[in-house]
Amino acid sequence: MEVLYRRCAGIDVHSKTLAVCVRCVGEGSRVQQQVRTFGTMTRDLLALHDWLEAEGVTHVAMESTGVFWKPVYNLLEGAFQILLVNARHVKTVPGRKTDVRDCEWLAQLLQCGLLRASFIPPRPQRELRDLTRMRMQLKHELGSVTNRIHKVLEDANIKLGVVATDILGVSGRRMIEALIAGETDVVKMADLSCRRLREKIPQLQLALEGKVTEHHRFLLQALLDHVEYLEKQIEHFNERIETACRPFQTAITALLPIPGFDRVSAAAVIAEIGADMKPFPTHAHLCAWAKVSPGNHETGGKRKSGKTGPGNRWLRATLVQVAWAASHKKDSYFQGQYRRLAGRRGKKRALVAVAHSVLTDVYCILKTGQSYRELGASHLDLLQRDRIRRYHVKRLQALGYKVELVEENEGLAA
Repeated sequence: MEVLYRRCAGIDVHSKTLAVCVRCVGEGSRVQQQVRTFGTMTRDLLALHDWLEAEGVTHVAMESTGVFWKPVYNLLEGAFQILLVNARHVKTVPGRKTDVRDCEWLAQLLQCGLLRASFIPPRPQRELRDLTRMRMQLKHELGSVTNRIHKVLEDANIKLGVVATDILGVSGRRMIEALIAGETDVVKMADLSCRRLREKIPQLQLALEGKVTEHHRFLLQALLDHVEYLEKQIEHFNERIETACRPFQTAITALLPIPGFDRVSAAAVIAEIGADMKPFPTHAHLCAWAKVSPGNHETGGKRKSGKTGPGNRWLRATLVQVAWAASHKKDSYFQGQYRRLAGRRGKKRALVAVAHSVLTDVYCILKTGQSYRELGASHLDLLQRDRIRRYHVKRLQALGYKVELVEENEGLAA
């Protein structure tokens, strides 16, 4: 096979050790390779850096093993061209797997140009990505704690969640705090409600009548303290993310006109894909990388499955949330697309299709710098106007109606 890189290295990454193979092509196309083992402490990684530099290595390949690749990547970044590859794409011959053989195999594949690098964003984007992902985890944890409060209230036969939409709103917290304080008068507790919830005071009085024990009060107090802690942490992360978003402010602002987007979701998407679309030649490449495009599984001329497959779960979760909000935006293109597909393909497939369209718009906006332009909910129907007209005429005729069509704008009979 043709040699693309005359001096390269393959690294098999583990938590405690690194197996490194340096592969060089000398005179007469003779291949020489050296294998060494390094530790993963900072001093060991600096020694690895010096050795690769002394050997004249230009390209380095390693597998994306958990989080163990990150310190290696951070210390070698800038000095070498690093390819982080998917471990599933570089499996060696079964029955011959050792750390030494793995690093040799990586070096050989790299030298022949047979490796496909994973997308690794620059450091500012990686830092923003860490923050947005941590914020999402905190929000998920907040949702879990809220569900635990629901369980404790149900155990005490307090049906607050049946009457109030949000038990952790202003009214809900006042009532829960009153329960914790030992209040038993349902009239007083229901009177703590505010705004529109005051219209449901009779229902609240019935819902707040239960059997709350000291055990329930202890659990509610602990869970409420946890909720307050998580909310403060989320607020701290929001402030930090606002600071980290400054280099990407233009890109985030450009996404806000797209239905379903707010600053939180826009920052989360930019943290995952970046503001520069050069790593993705077309929108199809980006959608395939994000796994919101149909998969390909064909054998014997038959299509077996169109599952999207595993991908960036953080980006996918954000896109699905945006797609859900966009599909409920009145008179929007995404609402028309969702309704068109949900009836015959199901709501979940329709939602993924909307997420695909949303990401396509994101790519075009970031790539070309154009602004979002709303096409309207009827755009897809107008593209197939003749087919839709024939379909509805046949349906009406099948029901026994005589149909005569008249163009509204021209006044001509069809």
